[in-house]
Amino acid sequence: MIVYDYPLNEKIRALLRLEDLYEKAQLFADRSDSHDHHAALRAMFEILDVATRADLKSELLQELERQRQGLEGLRGNPTVEQPVLQEVLRSIERTATSLLASAGKFGQHLRDNEWMMGIKQRSSIPGGVCEFDVPSYHYWLHQSPEIRKRDLHAWFEPTYPIRDALRIVLKLLRESGKALSLVAHQGTFQQSPPQKLAQMLRVSLSDSMPCVPEISANKYVLNVRFMTTATAERPHLYDGDVKFELTFCNL
Repeated sequence: MIVYDYPLNEKIRALLRLEDLYEKAQLFADRSDSHDHHAALRAMFEILDVATRADLKSELLQELERQRQGLEGLRGNPTVEQPVLQEVLRSIERTATSLLASAGKFGQHLRDNEWMMGIKQRSSIPGGVCEFDVPSYHYWLHQSPEIRKRDLHAWFEPTYPIRDALRIVLKLLRESGKALSLVAHQGTFQQSPPQKLAQMLRVSLSDSMPCVPEISANKYVLNVRFMTTATAERPHLYDGDVKFELTFCNL
């Protein structure tokens, strides 16, 4: 199955983008090739751009606290696995504490680094960080993998409280809904959304289906159109029936 998450507000859209960028940054940072470490830095620069919203930290703290209070009410509930609940609560408390302890604006330690910001500025230019453009960066890329990994960890670590918080929020959001088994006849599905508009939709379908969902939603109607995936021609509406799962997610 392939799962497609579709955000229905700007906050969730930003969190999903940050989640994707953090995963890429970590993947490339864990490798040893200099090209991978360049890609890790590029991902971190994109994280800085996405996370410029001043209220991101406070919004995540408020959401963690709201979830903590709601989960506290499940203590002793026989229908809830208490060890799992305890671990989730501990994770929320640890992350909220780290987030509170992170001082200043997100990524300020990177913005204060003139060398780093010079690379970020040059990275926006196609081919702008060639060895003749930024020789000091060329020098850094030729250091040992251990030195580069040490530096990447030092640069990334102060941003991890935000990463950990958004992971918890998105995990709880994804687990908040129940999947409905549906069929899109001739590639099209339409229905009225629930009374309370969800924060995110999840569409799951078999990876053997040669189509992808295009979703549009408002408080009046939800439309899901399945489009062909051919890369050599313009996508068009898939003309067969598509079995898929739809989940309305809301915290």
